[in-house]
Amino acid sequence: MMYEPKPVDTGDVTLPEELLSLTEKIAENVHDVWAEGRIAEGWTYGAQKDAEKKTTPLLVPYSDLPESEKAYDRNTALETLRLIVKLGYRISRE
Repeated sequence: MMYEPKPVDTGDVTLPEELLSLTEKIAENVHDVWAEGRIAEGWTYGAQKDAEKKTTPLLVPYSDLPESEKAYDRNTALETLRLIVKLGYRISRE
């Protein structure tokens, strides 16, 4: 069976600036949640990713990640915000 991802099309969603400004903070948190999970599974920092040894060079603070990895987390954050809005939810700051 061939898996075909079908994410919700959020291309028509325009986020207000105050939500766009959340993207970086959410991206950082996404990375931290991922890193916390890896550490809990026994992974440690290593110069090269090695699944057998459970090492990865990505177990570093978000600010130290390569831009390509930050972009991945930013896209996850941005698409999450867009999906929330697309589904009719409102995000407000109290």
